[in-house]
Amino acid sequence: MRKRILAVLLLAALCIPFAGAAVLPTDTQMRGVWVSSVYNLDYPSAATTSASALRAEADTILDRCAGLGLNAVFLQVRPTADALYKSSLFPWSRYLTGAQGTAPSNNFDPLSYWVAGAHARGMELHAWINPYRITRSGETEWEALAETNPAKQHPEWVVKHGDNYYFDPALPEVRELVVAGAVEIVRNYEVDGIHLDDYFYPGDDFDDSASYARYGGSGSELGDWRRNNVNLLVAELDEKLHAADPQLSFGISPGGIWDNQSDNPRGSATQGHSSYAESYADSLFWVQNGIVDYICPQLYWEIGFEKADFQTLLDWWDEATRGSGVRLYIGLAAYRSAESTDPESVWYGPDELARQMALIDSSGKSSGTIQFRYGSLAGSPALAAAVKQRFATVPTLPAGQPGTVEPPAPVTETGTLFDLFSLFLYAITHE
Repeated sequence: MRKRILAVLLLAALCIPFAGAAVLPTDTQMRGVWVSSVYNLDYPSAATTSASALRAEADTILDRCAGLGLNAVFLQVRPTADALYKSSLFPWSRYLTGAQGTAPSNNFDPLSYWVAGAHARGMELHAWINPYRITRSGETEWEALAETNPAKQHPEWVVKHGDNYYFDPALPEVRELVVAGAVEIVRNYEVDGIHLDDYFYPGDDFDDSASYARYGGSGSELGDWRRNNVNLLVAELDEKLHAADPQLSFGISPGGIWDNQSDNPRGSATQGHSSYAESYADSLFWVQNGIVDYICPQLYWEIGFEKADFQTLLDWWDEATRGSGVRLYIGLAAYRSAESTDPESVWYGPDELARQMALIDSSGKSSGTIQFRYGSLAGSPALAAAVKQRFATVPTLPAGQPGTVEPPAPVTETGTLFDLFSLFLYAITHE
């Protein structure tokens, strides 16, 4: 039973009944992949308004994912303050069509197509959003934002950090926007989950002094205050998303190091970027308070790496999630193998990724993995073969498994084996 922290929010959860998408069973383990839209890394590979081109590329990606034995796709549908779907809150993404606010041709809706395509191939489709980021390419991108973009309509919600722009996590209006945008997806599409990545505060020099003066309160330490701002968003998302669809899977993929033991006795024996101290993302709080369904730390270092050993971190996250009811998935750095050109590097070829997957399976310390990213697997035949081989012994979902499953009727004496199988699937995925 998921624990709540309603006292933190002091907000009423949405109570409007809604028949949302039920979560597809992932049989024995999560076998996911991130499909990035930012910078046109994966989808679409080039911006276009052509509905036929967008459909064809989606089909190619989904077919390859299914062929590798993957059972979940995490599609980036809001890389910045935009959308790869029809939204009343965010404009169409420039990564989709080339210009923010420009829709695909023929009334095509990519997210609807991806959801249907994933479910038809027996895979889950999770909508991946970035909550605070507005731009990735500096001033030129800011100037090109659509006039309908909430950042343009509410510049008082925006903070410039470095060359780029972000929504201020301290503002209640920003939390309301992010939550409303996520709930909009759940109400309009039969997605199996909402997923947040690791981008929260962009740095410790984020200029939120005005918000801190207004909302920080006397004696509130800046770091704790920032972490609480993020915690409020996560808790509100948890409540509102599950009010819209109780079966939805909501999770986050933070940086792999929560905090370093040298700075925090609860941290791991590591020496690296701390999501707790530097991004103000207190993922341990989310786990301990049950305000996520799963956590997927990005363990993007090799086994035996002195400053951030993969096995050390796997053990730490296992301990952090044990008994919490929060599922642990591990984010794997397929991109490091795909991009390595040094034969002397441990990441050269597929062996390190294969070792990590074998360690995860043999240890039983994770409910599965998510690979970053699709293009890394598709662009490396050796890497794709290693992933496929690892998943070969794990049964996949039946072809054509629908994305929404209603409770099956009681099996009668004339029920078929399919009826029995459907009832079994429903029973194991609905507590």
